[in-house]
Amino acid sequence: MAPARAPGSPSGALCRQLLLTLAILTFACDACKTVTLHVPSKLDAEKLIGRVNLRECFKSATLIHSSDPDFQILEDGSVYTTHAILSSSEKRSFTILLSNTETQEEKEIPVLLEHQTEVLKKQHSQEKVLRRAKRRWAPIPCSVPENSLGPFPLFLQQIQSDTAQNYTIYYSISGPGVDKEPRNLFYVERDTGNLFCTRSIDRETYPSFELVAFATTPDGYTPEYPLTLVIRIEDENDNYPIFTETSYVFKVFENCKIGTTVGQVCATDKDEPDTLHTRLRYSIIEQFPASPTLFSMHPTTGVITTSSSQLDRELIDKYQLKIKVQDMDGQYFGLQTTAACIINIEDVNDNLPTFTRSSYVASVEENRIDVEILRVAVQDKDLINTANWRANYTILKGNEDGNFKIVTDSKTNEGVLCVVKPLNYEEKQQVTLQIGVVNEAPYTGSSSRSTMNTATITVNVLNQDEGPECDPRVQTVLMKENVPVGTKNIGYKAYDPETRSSSGIRYMKSSDPEGWVDVDENSGVITILKRLDREARSGVYNISIIASDKDGRTCNGVLGIILEDRNDNGPVIPQRTVIICKPVMSSAEIVATDPDEPIHGPPFDFSLEGASDSEVLRMWRLMKVNDISARLSYVNDLQFGKYTVPVRVTDRLGLSLVTPLNVILCDCVTPNDCITYSGLSGDTGEVILGKWAILAILLGIALLFCVLFTLVCGATTGAAKKPKVFPDDLAQQNLIVSNTEAPGDDKVVNCLSFQNSVSEHTLQRWLKYLQRIALLQVI
Repeated sequence: MAPARAPGSPSGALCRQLLLTLAILTFACDACKTVTLHVPSKLDAEKLIGRVNLRECFKSATLIHSSDPDFQILEDGSVYTTHAILSSSEKRSFTILLSNTETQEEKEIPVLLEHQTEVLKKQHSQEKVLRRAKRRWAPIPCSVPENSLGPFPLFLQQIQSDTAQNYTIYYSISGPGVDKEPRNLFYVERDTGNLFCTRSIDRETYPSFELVAFATTPDGYTPEYPLTLVIRIEDENDNYPIFTETSYVFKVFENCKIGTTVGQVCATDKDEPDTLHTRLRYSIIEQFPASPTLFSMHPTTGVITTSSSQLDRELIDKYQLKIKVQDMDGQYFGLQTTAACIINIEDVNDNLPTFTRSSYVASVEENRIDVEILRVAVQDKDLINTANWRANYTILKGNEDGNFKIVTDSKTNEGVLCVVKPLNYEEKQQVTLQIGVVNEAPYTGSSSRSTMNTATITVNVLNQDEGPECDPRVQTVLMKENVPVGTKNIGYKAYDPETRSSSGIRYMKSSDPEGWVDVDENSGVITILKRLDREARSGVYNISIIASDKDGRTCNGVLGIILEDRNDNGPVIPQRTVIICKPVMSSAEIVATDPDEPIHGPPFDFSLEGASDSEVLRMWRLMKVNDISARLSYVNDLQFGKYTVPVRVTDRLGLSLVTPLNVILCDCVTPNDCITYSGLSGDTGEVILGKWAILAILLGIALLFCVLFTLVCGATTGAAKKPKVFPDDLAQQNLIVSNTEAPGDDKVVNCLSFQNSVSEHTLQRWLKYLQRIALLQVI
């Protein structure tokens, strides 16, 4: 048996070619139009030699093969060499086989490779034969591969006018690449119209050229219109794809789901768009740390996603990726570029804080407050100084009386246990607390696991030699008001909290507002020094007490003396002045009150105080309305004025008191309208006037002043004026030209007669009366 040959050996290539030829002969294929490509005699490896329009032959091809292994056909019809070729023959051919795997349809495209030098020779040899053939003067498509290796000058094509049959034609061109930048890139032979390129061209700098060709006779005649000639520069894959950034930095949360987007990278390629030269493929070359593989990249979009849910920041907080972008749709001969990508793993609260110990012991003296007694520490693997790491402590059990609080030290994250309310050794010598801790941020780990860690703290209360204790602070005693001076009561009691005894404690009062009591220094018993008045202190009298022991330690208390009421106050009428508007009302209601408690108060009895034949009983009547009020009315048609009416009010236990009422009969509509004027009445000494009466008096005064003013001023004016001999408008026998009516006569009234009729004595009387009224108004 012959040994197997390597696929890349010449014999293996020959076998593949024979198999392909056999396949072409086996299946009936439709041949498409032959394509001719002009190539140099030497071809480099992976060199573009031309492009074939595959869709023009077979639109639904799914497989593309080349009958010659020296050439490779891409999807867009680009023909590349697989390795360097040096051909001595002037022509070479191969076949492109197109097939559809679904319809089993196949077609083939013959490809003829022809040396550029042979093309020139052929055109020159045919020039004489075709000299008189009719040619078109029209735009001819033309293209030049970029970065061509020549040989230069490189023949492109021939332009020729059909007028050359009749004239001697000279050809010329102009435009970019000729007489404009880049200058001298193209030229045309004047006699033949052969167009040449002088050097290689970069398509990314000059994608195409638009030249203008001219056909003229030697004498300057132009038998043809100028011809626009477009020369397209065929792209070569000579530009590497470039990432937009040399290094990318992304972040993603730990424990995220598979498929979570981390970020997206992007690259650009200067080669011709919408070709394989710019069809880019992205991939991850390397990950550090390498295992396990946690990320994947979409080949066309460059989006990086997670391929595992095992991201754990506490194990690895940063990954570095080496990424690659390659053109030619990622084929092995495509150009490629790499870049770095850093992925930072963000923290989530997937680790619970745990106490470093399960139980603690602390101690504190009784009666101490605002003191730190213990610090507890926790462990948390989450990121330090974040909400996922910071701890919140709480007291779960044992703090029902509110003696403790626990807070977080923001710098160390420790729990600080403090006493905020004093403890009492005599009541409890030991307190057991249960504390818990959680993070500020919610826990995102397993839901089946408890989110709170707990620990136990035993607090021992230490005994302290204490001073006296005033408990309760406010103590009360019950005493009747008006008890005799010298009466004693138990007073205030304080005790030693350790012995629960009051022995050895001294008392003194620090506040006694009325000075009513005295406090015994040794026993705290109080002695009455003055009469106790319940009504003066609203029923309770408070005394501040200071209790002290032999070491001078003190406590403060309050002794409240609750005063029992006695019927020591008669009922009185608070409103001593009563106004009765005589025109509209004949009585007024009076109300009595009693400062004693209700059991010593109403119902009240009302009566007028005076003898049976006194004027009070003849002029006034009193009728009870209810338990606390009565109605006072006048009997006869009394004059306006002020009267004194004594009224006796008696409470339910027979204690009475006489209240003298000032009753005013007033000419008014409501009591608020009544005003008192003094000094005008002979018997009562005052006159009571309402506001309407006062208003009438004021109007009369004003009217009287007007009359007097008219009398005095009128007399003076009459005496000063003299009668005129002629009226002012008398014409004195002369005619007056006027367009208005003549004015009327002025009548001057002489008041001397009226003045004489008013005697001087009468005027003096009126003036005195007016002065008296004005004095009344002022008063």
